[in-house]
Amino acid sequence: MRAMLIQAGERLLADCPPGWVADLLAEACPGQWKPPDGRADIELSVTRNQAPFRHVGAEPLTRGAYRRDRTVVLINACGSGFDLAMEAAEDQLRVAARWRPPSRERLAARVLRSRFHLLARAALVQYPALWWAGRRGRVPLHAAAVTVGDAVPLLAGPGGIGRSTLLLDAVAAGERACSDNLCVSDGERVYGLVEPVRVEGGGGRRMAYGRRERELPGQLAALRPDRLVVLSRGSAGEAALRPASAATAAETLTAGTYMAGELRRYWAFAATLAMGTGIGRAHPAIREVAGALATRLPAWEIVLGATPGPGLAELLMTGPSVVTP
Repeated sequence: MRAMLIQAGERLLADCPPGWVADLLAEACPGQWKPPDGRADIELSVTRNQAPFRHVGAEPLTRGAYRRDRTVVLINACGSGFDLAMEAAEDQLRVAARWRPPSRERLAARVLRSRFHLLARAALVQYPALWWAGRRGRVPLHAAAVTVGDAVPLLAGPGGIGRSTLLLDAVAAGERACSDNLCVSDGERVYGLVEPVRVEGGGGRRMAYGRRERELPGQLAALRPDRLVVLSRGSAGEAALRPASAATAAETLTAGTYMAGELRRYWAFAATLAMGTGIGRAHPAIREVAGALATRLPAWEIVLGATPGPGLAELLMTGPSVVTP
């Protein structure tokens, strides 16, 4: 496998021999891998070599992490079973990966297949892209932008509220999104993270809560939202749209990002790389970017009802139109 995709706004090239890891990468980013075209921002190289990366004489950063010059070695990165050697140059991140699981992770990879796939995707094609995007001032957000006619709402809210259902219903009606779960943003545009969507009735890998994976149809690399829509769940029978303050919208976007299970292991990953390479902040500017979005964009709250209700297009029709220059 030698293929490229746009991941969190970064051109990521994966070079991997045929086999189960190549299959894992293909499944991690369904429908998005293309033949290589031009220089990559991130080069991921996976080999069959199972020897440890050399870190004798390197500077320890924390347990399982070492630094030599601008290369950081992570042992069992994110609990995935993969060791990573990450070299940060001025304009390119090179990631070498070797499958070297401890006994516990090897057993978990066989027994807890869905969990293993999520951890491996994070370590190989998600977290490196999220972190490298930070050099452009972009930070991870648990949010998703989607077209709804001429509007481009950025949907924010904790997991399990119903955001994916609203977004996927809009996509099924012909709209397009840049992600389902995670994106990065600089306060102006959002750049989607490529991953399968998890829905009831999907045809792919079985995941938690009885859901299965499938590709997000027509996924876009980036969108510029013109409004910020925070989601909550009420007890009334019908959904409702109401104005939200910038402070409420920013706090919801910030809190939802920190509550996201997909990012649980990211914060330590990012801090270790920042410390080891001297690039970027030890902690991403989540609150600052959320505040910038909430200040720039009109903010609304959709209170979802206890039963299935209208889709995004119908809900947004009850608010005024927003024109962004």
